[in-house]
Amino acid sequence: MVESKKAPMPAGPYSQGIIASGRILFISGQLPIDPQTGELVREPFSRAVEIALNNIRTIVIEAGGDLDNIVKVTAFLTDLSKFQEFNDVYQKFFKPPYPARTTIQVSKLPRDSPIEIEAIAIL
Repeated sequence: MVESKKAPMPAGPYSQGIIASGRILFISGQLPIDPQTGELVREPFSRAVEIALNNIRTIVIEAGGDLDNIVKVTAFLTDLSKFQEFNDVYQKFFKPPYPARTTIQVSKLPRDSPIEIEAIAIL
């Protein structure tokens, strides 16, 4: 189990991250919860994306890696019309070769969040 005090603690029966086979880190979906305040940030959307990705970064760092170790990202957006805005922030976190990625529009997320992002890293 990987647990970072710099990312929001799980709100249910799950871990922030799990390392399998000694090298594969599965990071649970991260909402845009500001770890300092515990508040969910919905707007502006770009800030929500930034917070969710920062939460992922702190978890992978806690496990001994960094964003370059991430090989797969799955993003769940409640409004796919914000796809370009998501990409604009995403490109500030990752550099080529970018991780494989899936972006999906969903009808609802926990706490009425506008976004949730999960990732897989090879440490």
